[in-house]
Amino acid sequence: MAFSLEVYAARRRRLMDAIGPDAAAIVAAAPVAVRSHDVEYPYRQDNDLLYLTGFPEPQAVCVLTPGHPEEFVLFVRPRDLERETWTGRRAGVEGAMTAYGARAAYSIDQLDEKIGAYVADRERLFYTLGRDAGFNQRVLGWVQQWRHLRPRSGKGPTAILDAAELIHEMRLLKAPEEVASLRQAVAIAAEAHCAAMRRVRPGMHEYEVEALLDYTFRRRGSSGPAYPSIVAAGANATILHYTTNDQCMRDDELVLIDAGAEYAGYCADLTRTFPVGPRFGAAQRAVYDVVLAAQCAAIEAVRPGVPCDAPHQRALAALVDGLLELGLLTGGRDEILTKELFRPFYMHRTSHWLGMDVHDVGKYRVNDQPRVLEAGMVLTIEPGLYVGAARDDVPACYRGIGVRIEDDVLVTADGHEVLSAAVPKEPADIEALRAAAG
Repeated sequence: MAFSLEVYAARRRRLMDAIGPDAAAIVAAAPVAVRSHDVEYPYRQDNDLLYLTGFPEPQAVCVLTPGHPEEFVLFVRPRDLERETWTGRRAGVEGAMTAYGARAAYSIDQLDEKIGAYVADRERLFYTLGRDAGFNQRVLGWVQQWRHLRPRSGKGPTAILDAAELIHEMRLLKAPEEVASLRQAVAIAAEAHCAAMRRVRPGMHEYEVEALLDYTFRRRGSSGPAYPSIVAAGANATILHYTTNDQCMRDDELVLIDAGAEYAGYCADLTRTFPVGPRFGAAQRAVYDVVLAAQCAAIEAVRPGVPCDAPHQRALAALVDGLLELGLLTGGRDEILTKELFRPFYMHRTSHWLGMDVHDVGKYRVNDQPRVLEAGMVLTIEPGLYVGAARDDVPACYRGIGVRIEDDVLVTADGHEVLSAAVPKEPADIEALRAAAG
């Protein structure tokens, strides 16, 4: 487990207080995903279950019933020495209680038999209809059964309420122990990015850099990449989610690396763009300077009490000014912003929440208004410009240039902290690192 039993117990208490004494909540494990035939992807637990329990295994269900003597119950895979020889150790029923703090625990095979004793007399059931269609149908079947019994018993949930919004609002504001895990994830990712800046050379393939990133992540104690790493040289950098990573890198190109480590269930998300050779070309530097100015302006907007879209608006204004100066757009600034004429060059948002998910949970709008930033929120700041190689309506020197700069930013009580500041992004610092690299 990433945290103490007390941390998880406090999280469950907050959720149970929120749903009320007449309700129950069911949170299920993520299903196992098959890669091909009989080969599975490495298992990754559902983040809501992980957040509430720390339990990492598949085929698990958490049941919370406020006020019940056994208000935290886990249904888990039983111990099976033969299966554990093939696929690894299991916590089992006893481990669910001793190691994870469950008040009661049962084999997952007993779920249909036991679930009614905990939920059938509750007025409301909180469950998030998720990616496991089979389990969704199972829950719906229970509710239908309890609804049929309600005329005689006078009890039982008649509908399903979504638990996700309550849990996700809890997850949006990071506690100190979560910030510590994020710091470590970001520190590992920062080391990997710096290693790439030192090692990239003309003639290397993108996948060699990806391998260096993965090696650094694992060597430093990360569970691995938080998402498929992007190593995009030349015009590949104009593809936002490029992950082929098979091109040979040339001296006259930029390389865009978007890669983050996962540590203790928390994700980093960093991007840097730098020359494959020792220095930026003139056009490359011109585009880079525009993106860097936009990113710095957006970061300065991060502080408590401001709308969460303020960084995006600041970045947009700076990007449009830069596009006009570069001659990639013409016309009036206000018209370009109003009609979104910048979208051929900048087609994504500047920020997203960061935490257990790379694109973390939590609302961006409240009462139809952008929500206000609060201390404890963590977000990315990642403006970019992308000039497609096939465009014939822009100067040739800019074609095929893609630049994105991304940092992870913590909202603090009096402003912000750039968690990823250890990775160079000023052009002079990048070129000095590239020149000194051996």
